Amino acid sequence: MADWAGLTVLVGKLFGRAGGDVGLAPGAWLILRQADHAAQARVPVLLAFDFGGGIRYIGMLASRRFCCLCGRGAESFMAQQLPSLVIVGRPNVGKSTLFNRLTGTRRAIVTDEPGITRDRIYGKAEWRGRELEIVDTGGIVPRDKELIPRETLKQARVAIEKAAVLVMVVDSHAGVTPLDEELAQLLRGTGKPFFVAANKVDATSQESNAAAFHKFGAPVFPIAAEHGTGVDDLLDAALAEIGAGEGGADAAGGEAEPDIVEVAIIGRPNVGKSTLLNRMAGEDRSIVSPIPGTTMDNVDTEVVRDGHRYRFVDTAGIRRKGKTVLVAEKLSVVMARRGLERADVALLIVDGEMGVTQGDATIAMYAEQSGRSVIIVINKWDLAVEAARKASQRDAATAKGKARRVAAGGAGGRNPGDLDKGTLLIEYEKLIRGKLKFLSYAPIIFLSAKTGERTDKLFSLIDQVALARRRRIATPELNRWLKEDVDLQRGTTPKARPVRIYYITQAKIGPPTFLLFTNQKKPLHFSFERFLENQLREKFAFIGTPMRFVQRMKKRSDREGGGLEE
Repeated sequence: MADWAGLTVLVGKLFGRAGGDVGLAPGAWLILRQADHAAQARVPVLLAFDFGGGIRYIGMLASRRFCCLCGRGAESFMAQQLPSLVIVGRPNVGKSTLFNRLTGTRRAIVTDEPGITRDRIYGKAEWRGRELEIVDTGGIVPRDKELIPRETLKQARVAIEKAAVLVMVVDSHAGVTPLDEELAQLLRGTGKPFFVAANKVDATSQESNAAAFHKFGAPVFPIAAEHGTGVDDLLDAALAEIGAGEGGADAAGGEAEPDIVEVAIIGRPNVGKSTLLNRMAGEDRSIVSPIPGTTMDNVDTEVVRDGHRYRFVDTAGIRRKGKTVLVAEKLSVVMARRGLERADVALLIVDGEMGVTQGDATIAMYAEQSGRSVIIVINKWDLAVEAARKASQRDAATAKGKARRVAAGGAGGRNPGDLDKGTLLIEYEKLIRGKLKFLSYAPIIFLSAKTGERTDKLFSLIDQVALARRRRIATPELNRWLKEDVDLQRGTTPKARPVRIYYITQAKIGPPTFLLFTNQKKPLHFSFERFLENQLREKFAFIGTPMRFVQRMKKRSDREGGGLEE
């Protein structure tokens, strides 16, 4: 048993052959029990079994889910496990600024307001030809018993357990605080190497402020995260420590990333986005609380299921500008919009108890206008059914309810408050379609992220929608469909010039965009485009994805020459 970059490696021996029936050698059960204990503790486990001719079978066990990796696939998995540099510290010392500096991004929200970062945020950094995984954590206040600080500490502990090296960020202007001393003691107890980054040293004359932090018993580096001063020395020391202990990881060298579906989880605050992310990931990846606006930063999580890779992005709840007060809240909405724009598929989460609100419709319009494929997810369906049942029972107990039951000839063997779930689902779907008419192409799924009811069906639905988004139809097939199956006169508005489409071709995918060559001198009426869209969807099953049309119109002066313009 060995540990590599926070990855527990267990080597055992099996009888048999790779890919066939195998028998357990003596002591193999102990190996599997160790793997199970590690998986329960959410420590990634690599299993390597010897079939007699060297290690021939390698598998990954994490969160009690087993995925097989053989041959070169196993080697690529090992290469992807980058050493993890985890940034920790008390609130408002500049951890997110340092994270953005190391990763060369603006992923983490940076403001003067403390306690903005709460979840773990992951990124990559390359330094001197080697790659590191950088993890930003929320401000740690170990003795704070409030819900969000307690959950923030829990998230930070998960990152610390998997870290190869720790960087404790302190405020050089504030000096050593009791909270800094408590955190330093906590990090020393982990047994992992750690460095102290004395932040906000903006001039050489201020470097003496960092001297007080040597009492923590760790190397101290004066830095200015905002300007990048001193960060190079910190990275050199981190790489030296990682290289000495674990071998490090070379840069990927331009290797193509396997196909991955980007999925953004969007919606109003407190509709269950983080709960759904945790359910899909199989771990407590994002903080969940009844307090609206708990999630501030976009939280990325990669999930592998049945050989398909997904990257889920949990976004902050999107609300109206007038409802946002703090600068961080305004920035979180901007970051949520950015997270949506880099996704392939958007999961629009709607609170099943409240139904579709104006806020939901506004967010849905953002998704449609950005060209994302959309799946409408009705969350908290178990609570919605229970609320409908209680309403039905109250209605049945009223005088009008009793009169209706008598007029219908009694209860017919059913209890007065019985609820037909199938009828409720159909009526609810009609209600949603009526309020989100512009998303008529989006599939609807009813589930409960908290209980896990029907959540497994979401993966197959994401696959269908992602496939439709990338579908390309050959030009001959499109024009054959246009000639044989489409009656253009049905879509033409009365008293309008008859529409003729000479030629159609698909210009691009994601979303599918079609180029039309027509006899019109003006853009096609939106109703005609909708008619064409419905015909295309019926024929080629473009489920969940928007469609775009680009029209090439005929010029009046080109009647003789037959010229066309866009």
